[in-house]
Amino acid sequence: MIVTKTKDEIRQVVRRWKGKGLGIGFVPTMGFFHKGHLSLMEKSLNRTDRTIVSIFVNPTQFGPNEDFNRYPRDIERDISLAKDTGVHAVFIPKSEEMYPITPKTWVTVDELSKNLCGRSRPSHFRGVATVVAKLFNIIQPDVAVFGQKDFQQLQIIKQMVKDLDFPIEIVAAPIYREKDGLAMSSRNTYLSKEERKSATCLFKALKRAKELVESGKVRNSKGLYQDIKSFIETFPFTKIDYIFIGNPDNLEPVNELKKPLLVALAVYLGKTRLIDNVLII
Repeated sequence: MIVTKTKDEIRQVVRRWKGKGLGIGFVPTMGFFHKGHLSLMEKSLNRTDRTIVSIFVNPTQFGPNEDFNRYPRDIERDISLAKDTGVHAVFIPKSEEMYPITPKTWVTVDELSKNLCGRSRPSHFRGVATVVAKLFNIIQPDVAVFGQKDFQQLQIIKQMVKDLDFPIEIVAAPIYREKDGLAMSSRNTYLSKEERKSATCLFKALKRAKELVESGKVRNSKGLYQDIKSFIETFPFTKIDYIFIGNPDNLEPVNELKKPLLVALAVYLGKTRLIDNVLII
């Protein structure tokens, strides 16, 4: 496996592979790998000749009071896991490599960024879209794989690729979960033992929401919202950031519960903010 740290290095690798007619798959990450990350790599490996993984904790997608400095990092472990999974190259740039000067150009995806996480993290998706666009220009992959746990991010990247004519196929990978249903996340390591027990409320609430919709026991989003809210609040250490019930394509809230329907959550467990979602089709 090739380990690169500069844009020139990874571009040379890509040029060499493309010169041989090889298809390139790409998995952008912030590192601290868990099985969810590895499943994205496996999906890319199954679809392309060569897979590149980037590891970069992107400062521009963190707000001033968020966890950039304490975000978990373990580069050596990540390199080992990527190699064992069969990844062909990793790109591990430093901030000054990706942002040699303060950016004057930003990528924003209007409308899709305003709800869900965009309400409480107003600059987050500007940072995400910008760094992903930069990585796409550097790597120039044929296929890029993103997880459905960050459903809003997935939709934003799909729209950006469409609007800016990137010749890249965006592949969605299903949410990878712990045995008790908790969606795997690097931030799960922040949780205390007691908070970890309560964190199952997200998956349980979404499972409950799906059952209510499919059984017809609730008829509108207001009733479903109240049920989810009341259920989550029975768990200790929880504080709801948002409950979104809406259209999965345009990420607009709906009143009538028609399929396809996206139910998405952001909940604080103590100081740790976790997200999860279910697509009801």
